[in-house]
Amino acid sequence: MDSHLKETRIDGETVYEGGFLKVTRDRVSLPDGKLTNREYIRHPGAVVILPLFEDGTVLLERQFRYPLDRVFIEYPAGKIDAGEDHLACAKRELQEETGYTATDWHFLCTIHNAIAYSDEHLDIYLARDLTAGPAQLDAGEFLDTYTATVPELLAQVKSGAITDVKTVIGTFWLEKILAGDWKPA
Repeated sequence: MDSHLKETRIDGETVYEGGFLKVTRDRVSLPDGKLTNREYIRHPGAVVILPLFEDGTVLLERQFRYPLDRVFIEYPAGKIDAGEDHLACAKRELQEETGYTATDWHFLCTIHNAIAYSDEHLDIYLARDLTAGPAQLDAGEFLDTYTATVPELLAQVKSGAITDVKTVIGTFWLEKILAGDWKPA
């Protein structure tokens, strides 16, 4: 059906492999038969958690992100380890980063946040029935947690104070869920 759009890999190589990311350069044949290169980042995937309290507030993090040299407002999230179940990863990341655990979990969707240059995907989960506990941050991980309402977050998205794509999309999901327009699975 979409064969007139498909690019076909001819060969390729890994041009950089770090502890977290891998950069690949492939030679591809375009639909018109011409050849070109595609460079992209291989990423193991991640989970995003939308921790929703009974009063309708949500738990967020403030964390410095080196590539953009600033602190960002984000939902708890983290990299999926090789062979790790995605829900187990979400539960682990929520507890490690915030100290909270949840008994009510719902998978919401998968997003692809950088389709032009990365194969990264993020699985978004809704977490409810939250219980506080001690955080267990990874070595070298520093963040603050706080709560906010969805209307407050929407205002921050609108003003540009929140620009992280997973947080923008997660906030839109929560708006629909709290309004009763969308039901989590």
